[in-house]
Amino acid sequence: MDFYSLSDKAIGEELGKRIKALRLRKNITQTELAAATTLSVNAIKSLESGRGKLSTLTAVLRELGALDDLNSFIPETSISPIQLAKMQGKVRERASGGRLKNKPQDGTEW
Repeated sequence: MDFYSLSDKAIGEELGKRIKALRLRKNITQTELAAATTLSVNAIKSLESGRGKLSTLTAVLRELGALDDLNSFIPETSISPIQLAKMQGKVRERASGGRLKNKPQDGTEW
């Protein structure tokens, strides 16, 4: 599936459909899942319709035994040894932003 061609709302809906399919495959009702995660049934319904919170998603994935899938969802980034040496062992904590990339080419500031 090409997620870049979808809107944010459509991606949320697709994730909700997949979570619902996983719940149904495990033969768990929304009420049972809500009780097991100490969430409301409305929170589960909201997540399955693509409007859930990240904390709700985490709790549901934990209960459905799918937390390991987060590694393929957003893999942990690693730093190459050369990059680490250039940074002298420091871990990058901030982005530099676009201010350095957007300088005028002709030397004027307008």
